Amino acid sequence: MRKNIQVKVKVPQFTVITGLMYAQRDSWFGHTMQDLKMDLIYPEDKERKYPCIVWICGGAWLQMDRSAHLAYLSELARKGFTVASLQYRTSNETPFPGPLEDVKAGIRYLRAHAGRFHIDPEKIGVMGESAGGYLTCMAALATDPSFDVGENLEYSSSVQAACPWYPPTDFRGFPYDSAEQCAAAPESLLLGKNVMRHAGEALKCCPVSFVTPEAPPFLIIHGKDDHTVPFTQSELLYEKLEKAGCDVTLLAIEGADHADLHFFQEKIWEEIGDFFRKSLGNVR
Repeated sequence: MRKNIQVKVKVPQFTVITGLMYAQRDSWFGHTMQDLKMDLIYPEDKERKYPCIVWICGGAWLQMDRSAHLAYLSELARKGFTVASLQYRTSNETPFPGPLEDVKAGIRYLRAHAGRFHIDPEKIGVMGESAGGYLTCMAALATDPSFDVGENLEYSSSVQAACPWYPPTDFRGFPYDSAEQCAAAPESLLLGKNVMRHAGEALKCCPVSFVTPEAPPFLIIHGKDDHTVPFTQSELLYEKLEKAGCDVTLLAIEGADHADLHFFQEKIWEEIGDFFRKSLGNVR
């Protein structure tokens, strides 16, 4: 059978960069330097500027792989966004606020090189899962200049939209049988202190403590059957943001556990795409 078809080109070609260094940090007791890298997918259309979505991988702050979800993130590129996936130091490399400083450095780098990657520097959103969801919240809410450390300090690390997936938002809300068990918990390792024995200090490092009416729009996504990060963690943040008069939506997924396949279904990614289009505006 012979078919003649006519195709209108709407989706631009893309450039994919893996392992692009965006910052350097002291390593091995200050005797070496560690490169922090990102992966990028951006449209080759030089005539337009695109909103950018920054992805932050999870892994209990103990491990992460910036390339793990590139196949899914490429769908956001096809929807009209530049996408960047950031590496950050894990808790065995640096305690809080080191990982947050890395994320903010990555955002500043993207603004500093917005022309190269066809990014609209006024339209940057952030999204991440679990530990990356926590860093997503903190990148959006923790605006104190003390968290901006390193390169490109003349550029802002602010974001205009945030989409955390199953984020830890109040470390005091995790169930521990004893202070001894809590000492080995990811939250304690991130802080370098036992969360149960230093609850006040732990709260000062949690997203619920940084909510203000100036927070950007939030889409919080969480499974109602999460056995790792309780669903109540997202409810706490949602309630804080709503009380402050912020633009916030809590997308509760029935039957979803922590980081399971529910989050990678087309319907969820349509919600994510719609949220960022609404929050960051159209491509210009």
